[in-house]
Amino acid sequence: MSLKIASLAVGVVVAATSLSLWLVVAARDTPPTAPPSPPRVGVVTLKSEPIPLTSELPGRVAAFRNAEVRPQVGGIVQKRLFTEGEQVKAQQPLYQIDPGLFQAEYDRSNAALARARAQLRTAALLIQRYRPLAESRAISRQVYDDAVAAHQQAVADVQSAEAQLETARINLVYTRVLSPIDGIIGRSLVTEGALVTAQQAEAVAAVQQIDPIYVDVTQSSVQLLRLRNALESGAVAQADGPQSAAVTLTLEDGSRYAHGGKLQFSEITVDRSTGSVVLRAIFPNPERKLLPGMFVRARLLEGMAAQGGLLVPQRGITRNPRGEATALVVNEAGKVELRELTTERAMGDSWLVSTGLAAGDRVIVEGVQQVRPGAQVNAVEWAPAATTLLSSTRKEPAHG
Repeated sequence: MSLKIASLAVGVVVAATSLSLWLVVAARDTPPTAPPSPPRVGVVTLKSEPIPLTSELPGRVAAFRNAEVRPQVGGIVQKRLFTEGEQVKAQQPLYQIDPGLFQAEYDRSNAALARARAQLRTAALLIQRYRPLAESRAISRQVYDDAVAAHQQAVADVQSAEAQLETARINLVYTRVLSPIDGIIGRSLVTEGALVTAQQAEAVAAVQQIDPIYVDVTQSSVQLLRLRNALESGAVAQADGPQSAAVTLTLEDGSRYAHGGKLQFSEITVDRSTGSVVLRAIFPNPERKLLPGMFVRARLLEGMAAQGGLLVPQRGITRNPRGEATALVVNEAGKVELRELTTERAMGDSWLVSTGLAAGDRVIVEGVQQVRPGAQVNAVEWAPAATTLLSSTRKEPAHG
């Protein structure tokens, strides 16, 4: 029994020794583990280029011309001579006011003028008869002077009658209410049978010309001062050429207006209640898409970034605890550097950077969370279409 136990123990020792020797040999044959590769990040290589500086301002559409129609004589409206919403021409009849009284006044004034002219002829003949008699002293000088005065009175009566006739004619013409301008007429505020008065406060209709059309935008006086200071310091260069006054519009639904406009003028006073300055631009409106009172956003060219500018995608810029803008840059050695920046303004999905970066710098915009300053990275040029590819190389965090 003891011999069997001893033999079993010797077999166990031999097996353990053989297993150890096999493990040692296997370990020698296994190749060493390769070091981890640097993380892959997407970078954007910065380029210095002329950058137009624009500002987007709120605005309201206003009619190019706006004429309120009011009657210039009183009376009963007999007819409406237009269709609401149609295009009308200047001097086109819009309403017919009852002309009866005005026609009678015209006829009376015409008769008064005829009577005055007849009296003038009589007075002229009387002077012709009295002149030789006065020269021969057949009549007194007083009688002749009275005849001359009567003739002069007759001349004045004719002129007065002519003026009254012209007034009656004008009033008769005013019984047809005419459109003062070319444009589109709105709804009628009176109907047939309504009584209107001369130069009443309420308009009977309105005609608006909306092609071309104005857009009035407001710019704060603070923005205006900053722009002028930037121009004076050289940080912003004055834009030249036809684009210097170009304006584009974004409509209320977010769509871009198809036609470009031009800045016409800027107010020289600041509104006390809003602290803003009004700028007026003019736009073509052949499709009548812009309507008076519509809210829009106008984009105006302020100038050009002096000595070129650097645009950095917003996704590549972060803020430190002090609120300062920072970016991670890959240097020539492939290592990450932290840069503090000065950003001027947002332009679309990018920031305009004035200090802290230079042309040729490679800014990390994809994989920022994977790296730290000083780390070695594998930088590849970033494009929006490559976002999914780069994101797929990230390691998912372990979940405990």
